[in-house]
This record gives sequence, structure tokens and C-alpha cells, in this order.
Amino acid sequence: MNAIVLAIVLMVMLCLLKIPVAIALISSALLGALHSGLSMSEAVDTFNDNLLMGAQVGVTYIMIGAFAVAIARSGLVDLLAYKIASQLDLNVGATNKGVKWMLLLALVAASIMSQNLVPVHIAFIPILIPPLLGVMNKLRMDRRGIACILACSMSASYLLLPTGFGAIYLNEILLANVNSVGQAYGMSATAGMVLEAMVLPVMGILLGMLVAVFYTYRKPRSYQDALSTTLQTEKPLKPLNFKQIIFTVAALVVALICQLQFDSLLIGAMIGFMILSAAGIFRWSDQDDVFTEGLRMMAQIAVIITFASGFSGILNATNEIAPLVSATADFIGDNMVLGAALMLVVGLFITIGFGDSFASVPILAPIYVPLAITLGFSPVATIALLGAAAALGDAGSPASTITLGATAGLNADGQHDHISDSVIPTFIHANFGMLIFAWVAALML
Repeated sequence: MNAIVLAIVLMVMLCLLKIPVAIALISSALLGALHSGLSMSEAVDTFNDNLLMGAQVGVTYIMIGAFAVAIARSGLVDLLAYKIASQLDLNVGATNKGVKWMLLLALVAASIMSQNLVPVHIAFIPILIPPLLGVMNKLRMDRRGIACILACSMSASYLLLPTGFGAIYLNEILLANVNSVGQAYGMSATAGMVLEAMVLPVMGILLGMLVAVFYTYRKPRSYQDALSTTLQTEKPLKPLNFKQIIFTVAALVVALICQLQFDSLLIGAMIGFMILSAAGIFRWSDQDDVFTEGLRMMAQIAVIITFASGFSGILNATNEIAPLVSATADFIGDNMVLGAALMLVVGLFITIGFGDSFASVPILAPIYVPLAITLGFSPVATIALLGAAAALGDAGSPASTITLGATAGLNADGQHDHISDSVIPTFIHANFGMLIFAWVAALML
């Protein structure tokens, strides 16, 4: 068996058996490395050498968590939750459909803006979701559906809208790799082709989200109200003063500007935290407590991202990604229909292991672009195949920041399991529709 296949299958199986994701990543990576012929010492060294990149991202998310807690101390998010809760009809038999759909649309809008207009990625989830859990509990909303809304909206946003993270994925990574590899084969692509190529795959993601909302998770689901998420609608919260509003908004704006200026979420979040602290949004003596609370909130994400970096490093070190794709190409022959399907499935499989579509494009491009050209696919179809193949599995991987972010927010009261409530629902609803629609796009374009 190919070592890549073995490692990813083992990782998925261990996660489904409720083994902690971090342990599943380490053990499956080491077993895959041993199967490929690496010694244990080589496998451990490779794993350790690749932890640095993940640790850098992990530290960033810890700082984002601290910034999120600092913003929560301002009272703005609690005020939003109170305003929504005050619209609820608490009488027996009340459906509150208007409040429910208002909340769902707000989550879709926040998810889209988090990738493009205000590119903070998953940072908005631990800020926005926990204060709203009481409202969701009252509405008996199935949090698995909420996880699908967050994952599908964020994925669709960066895969189609060419600003923020979308500009990075579509132009700086996808288009650049297609043109770099395709140059030797006389193929070139434009930004317009990228948007044309990704429309149908994104429609597949959005269809999956609609299925989750209107069919799979439409039935009410009950949760216990934790003390921190209990609705309090009898009396309003303490009014916010002008200073709180001005400095909180200023912190958000300055954090965004610094993030864009220095291309660093870490710097943006740190400066935003410092502004809120200096403005007295929370007591100066509480700085350590606020930071520690943010660390606890994002610790699982930081650890898993760090170990996922070691896992992906071992996948590369086995040198068996190329043989896996080459074996797929040999099986395909000159069958375009089969070729498109298998290229997408293999891409899905590899991205589940890496947990990051941005990292998967440079790995797949040197093999997928020549293969697509050989099979006779057009430049637009080639972009659709590569762009979708690398994105499949991003939502739905146990190590993906999207699923980890959804869990961080929805599990604030300990009632949302990462694997069964985030990973499996988002894998099914974000990937199946995208795979089918991307396959159709490759054959039509």
C-alpha cells in the first residue's frame, strides 16, 4: 500500500474511533513513514523539523484568541446577543422563525466577510459564536448545521471572491502555479479564467450548505443551557459608554490595517489587544487572565495545527505523493471522464492529510497540470480540476483550521464534538457537492 494512503486512512480511522486528533496525527504519520522505508529516527526527525511552520500558525491563533476575549470584555458582542435574544418569543409553541433566519443569514455574512472584506479567517468564530449559544439553544438549532454554514460559507468565499484570502488562493497560488507549470506545455491562464473555472465547484459547496440547513439538520436538537450561555432577557445589559465603542472599533480597524500592512494576523491581533488594554476596556491587572483565557480557548487549534505541520512534512518526506498520482494517471489512460473524477478524489484524499488547500496546490500542480493537458482538458477545465482538487477536504479534515475554528466556537459549553459534530458533517456537505460540480465543470469548460 502507498504510504500516503496508509497514513491518511489510519489518521481518519483513529479520529473516528475518538482517539485525540493530535495523537492520531502523530501515530499515523510515524506508521506511514516506517512503511515508506524511513527509520524511526528519520521519521521522528522529519516530524520535528516540520513543526516550526505549524507552531508559528498556532501562536498566531493563540494571539487571536486573546484578542477575541479582549473584544468580548468590551461588551459589544454580548450586546448583540442580547438584542437578538430580546427578539425571541419565549411563549410555549412560538417558532421564532424570523429570529432563526436572521441569525443564519448573519453567520453566512460574517463567514464571507472573514475571508474577503475583513480577512480574519476563523478569528471571528470564538468572538461571535459563544455569546449566541444561548439563543441557539432556545431556538433548538442543530449545531452541526451551524458548523456546515460556517465551513461552506468560508470555503465558497475564498474560492470565488478574489479579495483577501481569495486573492491569495485564486491569484497568488492557483493561477501562479498553473502558469508556472503550464508554461513548458504552451498553456497560459488569466484571472478571468480562474473565476470562470471556480463558479460551478462553489455552487456545489453552496448546494451542500442548503442541504444541511433545509434537510439534514432541519429538525430541532436540544442542548443543556450552561451558565455562560443562559439567556438573560428580563433586564438589559449595562449600557456601553462612548469610550468603549470608540476604542473597540478602533482596535478592530487598526488590527485589520496592521494585518494587511505586515501580512500578519499575529501582529494585527497583538496590536488590537494592546489598544484595548491601554484603553481600559478591561483592568490592567487582568491582562494575564485575558490572555490565558484566550490561550485556553485556542489551545486545541494551536496544538493540532502544529502537529498537522509535522504530519504533512512526513507525507512529503515519504516521496510517495508523485507515485500515487502517477499510478492514478496510468489507470486513467486517455479517459477524460474517469480522469477528472480520479484527479478530484486523489486531491480530496491528499488535502485531508494536509488540512490546508493553500498548501496542497503547489504539491498537486506539477503533476495535475501536465496530466490535464495530456488528457486534452482546456486551461479553464485544468484550473477547475486543480483548484477544486486542492480545496476538497479543506472543510472536513480533522486538522483543518475551518473545522477546528467551528468547534472552538460551538463547543464553548462542551456540547459539540469535533469529529462527529464538525468534521463529519462538514466533510459530507462541503465536499460531495463540490466534487460532483467540479467534475461536471471539468468536462463542460
